[in-house]
Amino acid sequence: MSRLAVFGYASLVSGTSAAQTLGRPVEAATPARLEGWTRAWTLARDNAASEKTFARPDGTEPRYCLGLNVEPSQRPTAPNGVLIALSQPELERLDLREIRYRRIDVTEVIAVAGDEPPGEPFDAVYAYTARPEHHHPEPPDDSIIIATYPATIEAAFAQLGPGQLELYRRTTAPPPVEVTPAILVGDRIPAGNPRDW
Repeated sequence: MSRLAVFGYASLVSGTSAAQTLGRPVEAATPARLEGWTRAWTLARDNAASEKTFARPDGTEPRYCLGLNVEPSQRPTAPNGVLIALSQPELERLDLREIRYRRIDVTEVIAVAGDEPPGEPFDAVYAYTARPEHHHPEPPDDSIIIATYPATIEAAFAQLGPGQLELYRRTTAPPPVEVTPAILVGDRIPAGNPRDW
């Protein structure tokens, strides 16, 4: 049977978040980097038309919510993240969660952290990158970043090990729009998709 993994570079770094989708505890994840790529806030979700709709604390609904994305870059920063071993059915569950992203094979550009034991190599490693219709190199008007999203990501990197949070911050473009608390006001969320962002 093939050994498969996903490279998590944002909310999937959180074992709690990944477990919501995979339906099992996610405890052992291997720190890794994605060579030749960069991480930025270039995924835009249509707030009114998606499976979850958020409002600002004042009740107004932003047009878009931004999320992190990885993309090939002329000036790559090799974002850090984790490798999570999974089965084919689990990979298909992730496809449902990451509906605005397409799954791509990044096996050849994954570098495992130098202080990690090599272990048995994966046959294939996948990552999720924004679909063209959701990729916005510049944020659309009336976009926000939901505060619980970067907070969850930073907490996960802090727990990943020494230096990982600092490396995340160094290899991530700064938020291009307001980071604000938000309230879930529309819930059509399929099972396995976190509700906080």
